[in-house]
Amino acid sequence: MTDTEKKLLQAQHRLEEAQARDRVKERKARTRRLIQEGAVLEKVLPEVRTMELSALEDYLMQKLPQHD
Repeated sequence: MTDTEKKLLQAQHRLEEAQARDRVKERKARTRRLIQEGAVLEKVLPEVRTMELSALEDYLMQKLPQHD
């Protein structure tokens, strides 16, 4: 393996590692956002804590205007 090939392979690995870090960062940001949104929902409608997810979805679909 030539020196140029080694450098190219190293650069490719660095890029893959950076992409993996970005995916982890995005996933953590999404998880945080979902937790915060759920906390707001529970604060505004405390009864959602005891609802099944399907019942909650149906309730929200009825109460919120639909966007086409």
